[in-house]
Amino acid sequence: MSKEYLIEVEDLKQYFPIKTGLFQTTPLKAVDGVSFYIKPGETLGLVGESGCGKTTVGRSILRLYEPTAGTIKFEGEEITAKNMREHRKNMQMVFQDPYSSLNPRMTVEDIIGEPLDVHKLYSNRKERREKILNLMELVGLNAEHATRYAHEFSGGQRQRIGIARALAVNPKFIVCDEAVSALDVSIQAQVINMFEDLQEKLGVAYLFIAHDLLVVRHISNRIAVMYLGKVVEIGDADEVYDHPIHPYTESLLSAVPIPDPVIARKNKRIVLTGDVPSPMHMPTGCPFRTRCRYATKQCAEVCPALEDKGNGHMAACHNR
Repeated sequence: MSKEYLIEVEDLKQYFPIKTGLFQTTPLKAVDGVSFYIKPGETLGLVGESGCGKTTVGRSILRLYEPTAGTIKFEGEEITAKNMREHRKNMQMVFQDPYSSLNPRMTVEDIIGEPLDVHKLYSNRKERREKILNLMELVGLNAEHATRYAHEFSGGQRQRIGIARALAVNPKFIVCDEAVSALDVSIQAQVINMFEDLQEKLGVAYLFIAHDLLVVRHISNRIAVMYLGKVVEIGDADEVYDHPIHPYTESLLSAVPIPDPVIARKNKRIVLTGDVPSPMHMPTGCPFRTRCRYATKQCAEVCPALEDKGNGHMAACHNR
């Protein structure tokens, strides 16, 4: 059993049947053949524009959606519907919206204590209370917050409650689904620093899904870029950021604001032409070819596979 990788995702596909006629359905290919790995204690950043399938990847790994095809392994063991309950303790999720992911009828103590109840991780009420207070302290909440309800907190504090709930079962892997995008910038920085501190203390691995490339570069060891359900580039965070190979990654990075006005003026913005194709009617060959300035006849005929371009930096492009 290979223990080098904590999570291994191979050829993951997630298709949703969409009704297109009286008795007709067309598969919407939300995720189409995604493969990557995450090592213990590592952070993989997953970026791409809205609707590219980032959240679906995270939810399929945790089997919140039953994958259409592909294998997901945890510590070398394949995860199936039968053994998922055993792995639930090791794999958790922090949801994007702290306003809708917390039960408004439960106190903070009960929200954080729910995973402890489900997995029976305490022997008496005193131990349960101690564990909850320790978790609250870990994420920067006070003990007097325990008896309050979620609506009494700000967005940043609610997200901390969600993080404490995810940490309650002492997981080895957490999917952070846009965990800071709904927060103010100053609060974002606090929550990201907290994620990093928790990683140092607990050795937890993250799949960090986000739009903001600066945030992703700051927190991630490696970055994977998604476009229309496929990973088009993956590699070391600084390598992808400083030397992007795929034209889509180049375009994304050219849109990142630079705080120095002199450099910002020199920086050429690569504006993509055309609209994102529908995942129900994908273009033939490379999914990005309809918006790509390097597109050739080969791009329309053959979908490029991820190839190592050196130092483990992989990209799916015929012409780069």
